[in-house]
Amino acid sequence: MIQASELILNPDGSIYHLNLKPEHIAEDIIFVGDQDRVEKVTAYFDSIEFTTQKREFKTQTGSYKGKRITVISTGIGPDNIDIVLNELDALVNIDFATRKVKEKLTSLNIIRIGTSGSLQANIPVDSIVMSQYAIGLDNMLRSYCIDEISNTEIENAFIEQTSWDLKKGKPYVIPSSETLVNRFYSVEIQKGFTATAGGFYGPQGRVLRLNIQDPNLNQKMDQFDFNGIQITNLEMETAAIYGLASLLGHKAISLNAIIANRADGTFSNDSYKTIDKLIGYTLQKLIQ
Repeated sequence: MIQASELILNPDGSIYHLNLKPEHIAEDIIFVGDQDRVEKVTAYFDSIEFTTQKREFKTQTGSYKGKRITVISTGIGPDNIDIVLNELDALVNIDFATRKVKEKLTSLNIIRIGTSGSLQANIPVDSIVMSQYAIGLDNMLRSYCIDEISNTEIENAFIEQTSWDLKKGKPYVIPSSETLVNRFYSVEIQKGFTATAGGFYGPQGRVLRLNIQDPNLNQKMDQFDFNGIQITNLEMETAAIYGLASLLGHKAISLNAIIANRADGTFSNDSYKTIDKLIGYTLQKLIQ
């Protein structure tokens, strides 16, 4: 039996942060970072059956061409992903009445629609990158037992090639769901290796008033190569999503709208158009 201090429920029986009950979510779930982007996705829906918001976590569930889909805003960063994925898993795999794990477990499909910056000059703004692998530079997932799901070869190569300081923790590499790669890939998009940072400024090499531990890290990441695998883009959620989804038995894929190119210093002239293109692409793949 899971104690009340571990599985926290609100007075109405909903899960603590997301404010959701099991009947409120579908098995196909789209993650967006920005709460305002939830309605940009559900604007395509034929109908919306449920809406709620608590803090930065906004949820809408509805139907798109006969497919029941939930859209959730996660906010920014791996710490929020820890909340969202654990609570979604609890909604489908823990009986709230008995506080026990169910005998039959449910596997969710998690599709992240996010914005990201490219690290390679050959990945232009307004393109779409599917994260085939993700490397977490944030340390959050190291709170869990991940040795059986992480790729230690790539991790060790990254540490060696970038002279990574282990005082910041050991990076972790997690693959996407092969099932969802096959479902969402097409020649319109590029497969990539996504780096997930634990912050926006120093952790991504940005300097305002504070010196950073390794001012050359971005350049080293640009040049990283493991048997032809290069780091394509940098953001703040994908590796955490892949790790927790894999540990909990869910499938996850991250689709990134490239709105900036750090290599050549460019930014999209119409990032909203690129995001809308990605939303439409994702929804069409979900109903195929």
